[in-house]
Amino acid sequence: MKKRQLGSSELFISEISLGGMSLSTDKKKAAAIVDMALDAGINYIDTADLYDFGANEEIIGAILGKRRQDVIVATKVGNRWTEGKEGWHWDASPSYIKEALHASLKRLDTDYIDVYQLHGGTIEDDWDGIIDTFEGLKMDGLIREYGISSIRPNVLKRFLPASSAKSVMMQYSALDRRPEEWLDFIASEGSSVVTRGTVAKGLLTNSWKERLQRANGFNTYTADELTTTLTGLASHYDDLHALAIAFNLKEPTIASTVIGASSQEQLAQTLAAYEKIDSITDFTAVNELTKTEQYIDHR
Repeated sequence: MKKRQLGSSELFISEISLGGMSLSTDKKKAAAIVDMALDAGINYIDTADLYDFGANEEIIGAILGKRRQDVIVATKVGNRWTEGKEGWHWDASPSYIKEALHASLKRLDTDYIDVYQLHGGTIEDDWDGIIDTFEGLKMDGLIREYGISSIRPNVLKRFLPASSAKSVMMQYSALDRRPEEWLDFIASEGSSVVTRGTVAKGLLTNSWKERLQRANGFNTYTADELTTTLTGLASHYDDLHALAIAFNLKEPTIASTVIGASSQEQLAQTLAAYEKIDSITDFTAVNELTKTEQYIDHR
């Protein structure tokens, strides 16, 4: 599997990444998926302390074992929960970031995090404190690089120029093209985009008809618009799953597409689709059939 440089860092990550959120809480089932991904050349795994309230990190840490040094592990911080209480709240304070990092290190059974990401953020956050904290953790060798999971331009404009962040995780797909106007800015700041939502909840896979029956629209698409768009795309492209991956990876700012898998079968479908992306070079039909101008929350 091909790899791309993550921003201006020394990290090179696989064009397909494994999203941890979809992994089973059954360690045996999860291990089968992770091992299959690593054997296929995937070297980037994305998780978060919030997923299954820490259990996802624990499972991934236990599975990696001796293979840890061959894997670039990304996790996230900022959504704080209290044991025994429902829900969570936002906490991007320097003290909590440090506390949460050490908890993630313990759950992942590792001495360092490769990419530590702020799991959101608003313009009102203490960005000087956040950046100083990340830089300190990097200097201490507890993290190798850091970034943010956000699609808010005002947050990115505040965070990226003032930091050495190398990663921006964003929802992006042929059905959600909101980030496109900001890709050049992100690249100019020495960062790469790692996409989530690449297959748009399965709508951009070869199971699109089944998914469409359960969908009441998507993003800014009404149900009727979605039907027309997907039918049109399927008439132009033989494999919508391959199209989804190829569409994202045509952008040089995008280092990797994070795609989850709840079974080996799902992962196999993604890997098979990836093998076809080089044959997809004409995206004219995508541009004609999808919405290229969509509202983005600039707050």
